[in-house]
Amino acid sequence: MAYELFAYHYDRLMEDMPYAEWLDFLNQCWVKYGQPQTVADLGCGTGNIALPLSQQGYEVFGIDLSEDMLAVAQQKAYEAQREQPFQGRGEVTWLQQDMRDWSLMQPVDAVISLCDCMNYLLEEEDVAQAIRQAYAGLKEGGLFVFDVHTRHQLESYAEEQPFFLNEDDIAYIWTSDYDSERCEIEHALTIFVKDEASSHGADECFRRVEELHSQRAYPLEWLKQELQEAGFREVDVYADFMWKSVAEETERAFFVARK
Repeated sequence: MAYELFAYHYDRLMEDMPYAEWLDFLNQCWVKYGQPQTVADLGCGTGNIALPLSQQGYEVFGIDLSEDMLAVAQQKAYEAQREQPFQGRGEVTWLQQDMRDWSLMQPVDAVISLCDCMNYLLEEEDVAQAIRQAYAGLKEGGLFVFDVHTRHQLESYAEEQPFFLNEDDIAYIWTSDYDSERCEIEHALTIFVKDEASSHGADECFRRVEELHSQRAYPLEWLKQELQEAGFREVDVYADFMWKSVAEETERAFFVARK
């Protein structure tokens, strides 16, 4: 998973992602479990969760492994600050770190990892380490909130692929290869991005970008067990942005674990 050139087109390609639903889930979570002041956002990407949280007044640490994704996030933060200064609001500190091995000067009230970031960890030990690291980075009583694609969702991707996008300035072909034994899926994206320097008409040029992204789904009971073994004393699981129990048809499971 490179996120190099792709990082600079990520927001354009992912503009239909339900960021408002993620933020709404978090706000409901704070009401239900307690409101934090400091939040570490693991796998923050281009800041689509971290920036709105900072505008709500939280002190946010945006943590991502990709230098390019963080560069886009920082540019967005700069532009937002220039257009509408965040007077009296929180700030974001951007850090290039691995979600399996990150650290801050002080523990935080909440650790979040949304947009199925945990699914990008392809080995059980990597997931277990990320959970242990989240526990270590939290204050006593703090919350670890994350979501994951389920096996059902990965199977749906495999059944529904290929996917296509064809617009004037950007297009892609997206195919998926699913390994049912490991419950792992590889997404191959071929993206065509219009060269802004090219002229209109027959001389228009498009840049081709190739990306491979793999995700693995893990049994929800296993994830709950890993959270408990790491030391989390309260672990709740919800389905598909709603405060309901998970079921066989659940596509996205949300975990809320208290240290």
